[in-house]
Amino acid sequence: MTAPARILLQTTITPVNDDWSIARFSLLAQLLRDLKDENGDPVFAVTARDRATTEGSDPVLSHLDESDFDALWLFAVDTGDGLNAEECAAISRFRRNGRGLMVTRDHMDLGSSVCTLGGVGAAHFFHSRNPDPDESRRVIDDTETSYILWPNYHSGANGDPQEIEPVGALHPVLSDPDSPGGRLRFLPAHPHEGAVGAPPDDASARVIAVGRSKATGATFNIAVAFERSEAGGRAIAQSTFHHFADYNWNPAMGAPSFVSEPPGHGLAASPEALRHVRQYAANVALWTAGILLPAERIAQDVALDEALAESFPASDPPAVA
Repeated sequence: MTAPARILLQTTITPVNDDWSIARFSLLAQLLRDLKDENGDPVFAVTARDRATTEGSDPVLSHLDESDFDALWLFAVDTGDGLNAEECAAISRFRRNGRGLMVTRDHMDLGSSVCTLGGVGAAHFFHSRNPDPDESRRVIDDTETSYILWPNYHSGANGDPQEIEPVGALHPVLSDPDSPGGRLRFLPAHPHEGAVGAPPDDASARVIAVGRSKATGATFNIAVAFERSEAGGRAIAQSTFHHFADYNWNPAMGAPSFVSEPPGHGLAASPEALRHVRQYAANVALWTAGILLPAERIAQDVALDEALAESFPASDPPAVA
């Protein structure tokens, strides 16, 4: 039996019932706990937690690099003060040691405490910190909530799917052998997504998927992938934590009282779109934990076959008498 990979699902706030605490990501946690390998053994051991304190450093985050977790999924649901310098340094060392990250946030300045995370922090653009270098994108997209300043891309109602498009070569986390074209097409929609982009000075990073605003038709980046490099382990910067929240997968699970927009029910009416949502989450979990996805295994086998063919070329056919 192979020991399961250890994954930490972590928010940047203490437990608060009327907020986006870790309890509102229960469907994701259960999905990852239910994943089994070819022998029927659990793939992941999942720890799901909020911050332990609002004063001083969190005992887990501030020593994350000393832990035995294989990957951290960080849901930056704070208003800008969710991580302190000690915690950011420990998380940065965690990735620098070769382990995986998925870091996500939301609109405007929500989650901007991630900015100082090594590498991945630079991929997150906010209103007041690390703004999008392309000034043409610093505009209010979701006009129904114009009090939320940029970035606030409107990809649809909570509870509905949005169609995403791959960028460049299909990244393994977007692969799906059971879908036409072998790729995933849907993620949960959200009325005001945040902004991410590949840091120009990091050759390991690239945008892998984009969405399209239902308000303006503008395209916006959904996810940035960081390949394993000298800078550290694999990482994903995601435009909004609503891609993984219970409310967006199933609005009947409820949302904090400050959520004012009426939900949609498109995912509930489309089992295939919901399957894509769940498969994407599983793919990202496997990839950030360093577990090969089927698309990576195929590519690895092809590369091995090509290497063997170059090392041991076939003999010339025998001459015909």
